[in-house]
Parts: sequence; structure tokens; C-alpha cells
Amino acid sequence: MPVALSQSSRWFARPLALVVAVLLIVVFAIGIFGFRYWQERQATTFASERNDEVLETLDRLKSVIADVEAQRRGYLLTLDPTYLKAYGVSDESVRRDTQALQALVANDPLQSHRAEHLALTVAEKLREIDDIVKTARTSSGSAALAMMRSLDEIRSQLDQMVDHERFLRVDVDRRAAMLERRKAWFIAAAVVIVSALAAVALALARLEATRRRKAIAENLALHGDLEARDKKIRRLVDANIVGIIIWDLDGRILEANDEFLHMLGYGREDLASGRLNRTDLTPAEWRDRDVRTVAELKQMGTVQPFEKEYFRKDGSRVPVLMGGTVFEQSRNQGVSFVLDLTERKRADEALRRSEERFRTLVHFSFDVYWETDAQHRFTHQEFAESLADGPAPGSEIGKTRWEVPYLEPDEEAWRKHRETLDAHLPFRDFELARPGPDGSRRYVSVSGLPVFDETGRFVGYRGVGRHITERRRAEEALRAMQAELAHANRITTMGQLTASIAHEVNQPIAATVTNAEAALRWLSAQPPDLGEVRNSLGLIVKDGKRAGNVIGGIRAFINKVPPRKDRFDLSEAILEMVALTRSEVLKHRILLRTELAPGLPGVSGDRTQLQQVILNLILNAIEAMSASDKGARELRIDTEREVKHGVLVTVRDTGPGLDPGDVERVFNAFYTTKPEGMGMGLAICRSMVEAHGGRMWARPNEAGGAVFQFTLPLVRDETAPSGSPAAQATGKTTP
Repeated sequence: MPVALSQSSRWFARPLALVVAVLLIVVFAIGIFGFRYWQERQATTFASERNDEVLETLDRLKSVIADVEAQRRGYLLTLDPTYLKAYGVSDESVRRDTQALQALVANDPLQSHRAEHLALTVAEKLREIDDIVKTARTSSGSAALAMMRSLDEIRSQLDQMVDHERFLRVDVDRRAAMLERRKAWFIAAAVVIVSALAAVALALARLEATRRRKAIAENLALHGDLEARDKKIRRLVDANIVGIIIWDLDGRILEANDEFLHMLGYGREDLASGRLNRTDLTPAEWRDRDVRTVAELKQMGTVQPFEKEYFRKDGSRVPVLMGGTVFEQSRNQGVSFVLDLTERKRADEALRRSEERFRTLVHFSFDVYWETDAQHRFTHQEFAESLADGPAPGSEIGKTRWEVPYLEPDEEAWRKHRETLDAHLPFRDFELARPGPDGSRRYVSVSGLPVFDETGRFVGYRGVGRHITERRRAEEALRAMQAELAHANRITTMGQLTASIAHEVNQPIAATVTNAEAALRWLSAQPPDLGEVRNSLGLIVKDGKRAGNVIGGIRAFINKVPPRKDRFDLSEAILEMVALTRSEVLKHRILLRTELAPGLPGVSGDRTQLQQVILNLILNAIEAMSASDKGARELRIDTEREVKHGVLVTVRDTGPGLDPGDVERVFNAFYTTKPEGMGMGLAICRSMVEAHGGRMWARPNEAGGAVFQFTLPLVRDETAPSGSPAAQATGKTTP
């Protein structure tokens, strides 16, 4: 199809309009150039006239100066008063011309300076000449004539000014000649432009004739396009993709496609009967919107898409999106599209219900729902209605979690948490404590997931929080109960080790008595052997300290003290428990071996609790092997370093062993295989190990018996001294 000319192309295709526009431009340009030419011409004329006046004044000054010189010379030579008659006239003429010259050259800095200097020189010379004239009869004539020759300086200055003005006159004449040449060029250019305009007008006239012929052809093509477009629109209407109606402003529906009729449940016969009217199909609450729509159509000819509802034939309602426009030929009729929004409304309702269910789930499962931006500042918080001591609404918006007042955790925990946030990783159960309204601690467990937009850019976090104050209090109560049970277990264990403890204490006491008796004998000798006495007293002191250490260790073991976290040598702690149970081992004829890894770094934790774990495992192994008469009785304690878990402690025995089904049940509270047992020892041991960050398990021994193992984390970047007993405790055997 031929492409129609744009509006600007059609406008420029009209020769008359284009010629008029060009003529106006030319006239405007001529006016500007003419005004500038007039200004320059006026300036040149003024400069020429001023130059003429300056030259005339300079010539007049030369003449007057010559007259003054002749008059003074004649008087001085003859002393005839007749020469003095014209002197006053000439003198006044010199002064007047000098002032006139200054006024003429005021705009020329150089000439103005020269004129000012000339005026001063003339005034001074005339005054000197007057003085000579007054004293001519008494003074020397030669001196007067010499003074008269000084007027040559004035003539020299006048000649300089004349030369300068003649130079300026040459420049003015050059500018005048250039203006005349410009005038000639301007006239020639105007003739050329007028000729070109005439040629352009003729060409545009021919273009207009061609355009008219093309316009006729285009109109024929446009008529064909309109028919084709009408067919396309008719196909769109008949395609029933969306509902389409043709109406008038009174509300009658003149035509509708099948999609619209099906949308409302009507048929063609209902449309043909004329019973379909937009006002009757519209519910009462939407009729005000229809009135505004009609007003917009009358004023603007179109209405933007908007939502409303229609009645179906069965009386139900259908939500629709519609927009429309009036026909250009008839401003009373128009066409609208109608889109059924039922499915979208259902989806919106389903989404709303899903959000309500999610919100209900959050409110019942958590105490707070929160969102943060990319800088980890709170942007949204919703607190459960059951939360009594929550912060004021909006008080934490715009702040980060660590900018809100808190009591726990420490700086290291915050640093790790912020590293997780900066890495945009999910986190779970991050616990912190905040001050409550009454000054108490309010514990909160926070979990969150990172949020990314469609481009993968991190935009923030979304998560929940749960108040765990009651849980923490219950955990503290449980820990206190476990401490009580552990203390009771230690007391019970000490009761079982009464004989062993007595043996450990009796040994240094008996040695002390023996050494004291020996010292008495050495003292009663004649003469007394003081060296031996000194050695015996030293042994008494050593044995006393040994007994004191045993009693002190037992007191520390059975004392009820809160858990503490210290760094200690695990090998030393194990050897202390081995020494405490030595009597029981000997009593039951058990071979005890220790394989303690040398150079182990220290462990961090409560020494008493971990010694209780080791002691319980040793006593359980002794009890298990003492009840069995089969095979050799051997107890082995090993330690080794692991890359992942730190240090691994293993206690093996050759007793009756464990049933594979009981390897986990033995750690349950109140489960025991001993008739007099309470079933709390191993449960307490596992809880203590887990509280220290380790884990504990059991398995059958391949050679018969049972194997109990537990792991403990090591202290980083710290090692036990190379000369400590731990470094030497390897390969120790107790028969």
C-alpha cells in the first residue's frame, strides 16, 4: 500500500506556503543585514567627519601658532606696539582651538593624551612669551628670539597628531570602500536568491501536482485498506477471543459477538429482540460508574479500561474488565471490549486465602514475622496477638538486629551471624537475649531465608522468631536437675570406691608412720645420724602431700559446685581416675592398659564432669568383668587425635559384652542391666559429653566385651607442654 505523506511533508509540498515562508526569512535576513550595514555606514561617516574636523582644527592651530610667532617676532625686533594689537586675538584663538581639539579626540586615548599635552605645552609657551614681551625693552633680544624658536616643539606635536589622523583617515576610507563592496555583493546575492526562489517555486508547483495525483491514488488505496481492516475487525469479533459489543450512549447494545453473549448466558434471539441494555445488565452499585463512563466518552471519545460487574441471565454476577471508544462517524455510538475476570478473581481470592492461612500459621507457630532489606535493616514486623511484652509497633523499623538493645550473645557470636548474613545464607535458631520491660531477660530464637529478585539480586531476608524464654528456663531447670543427679551419681560412685579410697589414703599414712619410726631410730643412735633423719622427714612430707592430694581430689570430685569451663590436660585427668580405681582393679584381678596419645592439646570444659564420665566407664567395665569367669580380664583406655572431632577416648573391656539391640538403649534414662542399678549413669555421661560439644556411643568389642567411645573438641592453637605427664603417659601398664 502506498505510504501517505506526513503532515510536515504535506505542508512543505505547498509551493505558496513554502515560498512565503522563504520570502519572510529573506526579508528578515535583509532587514538584519541592512540594519547592520546602516550602523556601520553611520559609524564610518561619523568617523570621517570627526577626522575632517580634527584635521581642520590642527591646521587652524598651525596657522594661529604661526601668526602668534610672527607677531611676537615683529614686536621683539622692532618694539612696535602695532604688532601687539592682534596678539590678544591670536592668544584667545589658540586657547579656544586647543580646547576644541581636546573635545574632538576625547574618544581616542592616544590623541586625547597628545591633545592634553599640547594644551599644557601651548599654555606654558604663551605664558613664557608674555613674560618676554613684558620685559622686552630691558632684556636681551637674542634670548627672546631663542625663546621664540621653542615654538617648534608645538609644531612637532601638531605634526604628530596630523600624521595619526591621516592614518585613521586611510582606515576610514578603507572601511567605506569595503562597505560599498559588501553592498554590491549583497545586491548580487539577493538577485541570486530571488532567482533560486523562483526556480524552487516552479519545482514545488510541479511537486504539488505530483502529490495531488499520489493523494488520489492513496485515497483509493486507503479505501481498500479500510475495507480490509473492517474484514479483520469482523474476524476478530467473530473469533470470540474477548467479548465485543457495539452500543449507543443511551445504553442499548446494538451488536455483540458470541463470546459476550456466552459470558452472560444470552442467545442471538435475546440480542435481536432488543432486550439487552447496559443499564439493565449493570448492578445498582455500578451504575454511577457507568454515568462517569458516558461523560468521559462524550468529552474525550474514549474511556480507559476499568472493572465492573454484569448480571447474567440466571441472575448471578460476572466480574469484567472493559474499555471503549466512540465511532468517528457517529459520536453517539461506539465499541467496547469485555474481558471475563472470573478466573482471575478466583485466583486472587485463592491467593488471599493462602496468605491468610500463611499468616494464621505464622501467628500460631511463631511470635514474630519479619523482613529486612539488603542492608539487613528491618522493613516489616508482625507480632502475634498473644505476645504480651513485644516492642512498640514500628520502633525497630529501619534498624538492624544488632542495633536493637540486646543482652546476649557475645561479640564473637554476632560476628559469625553477620558473616552468614553477608554471605546471603539461610540461618536457623539464632538465639539472642533482649531486656524485658521488667528488666529480665527475654530469649528469642530467630530463623531466616535470603530473598532474591528475578535477576538474582539479593534484596533482603524474610523470617520468623519465637520466644523461647520458658524453654530456656526449663533447660536451666533441667541442667540443675542433671547437676543434682550427677552429684548424686558421684556420691554413689565414691561409696563404691570406699575400699579403694581407703587404700589410696592408707598407703601414704602407713609410709609416713614407717618413715617417722625410722627417723626416731636414727635420732636415738649414738651418735644420731642427722642425714638419715633429714631424708626420713623429707619422705614424711612427700607422703603427707600425697595423702592431701588424694583427699583434695576426692573432695573436689564429690563437692556440689556449678559447672565451670577450664582448659586442662585430658591425659592427666584420665590417669587420676586410673589411680583412684587401682585398688578395685587389683581386687578383681584385671589387667589395665593405657595408650594415651602424646602431645595432645588441652581440652576445654568442666574437669570434674569429664572425670566423672571416665570413672563411670571404668567402674562399669570392672563390674561387667567381675561378674564373668570366662577368659582374661583386660581393661584398656586409649586416646587419639581426630581431624574432625578433636580427641577420641575409647574404653574397652572383655566382659559379657552388649546385645547389638541395646547399644542405644543403654544411654536411656532408667534403663539398666544390673539388678541394683538405677539406669542413670550412662544417660548422665552422654548428656555431659554433649554439653561439652562432643558425642558418645557404644558398640560390641570384636574380641568380646563392650567398647564405649566419646569425642571432645580440642582448644585451638594451644598444645600441652612436652614435659607434662600427658606426654609421658603412653604404654603404661597396671598389673
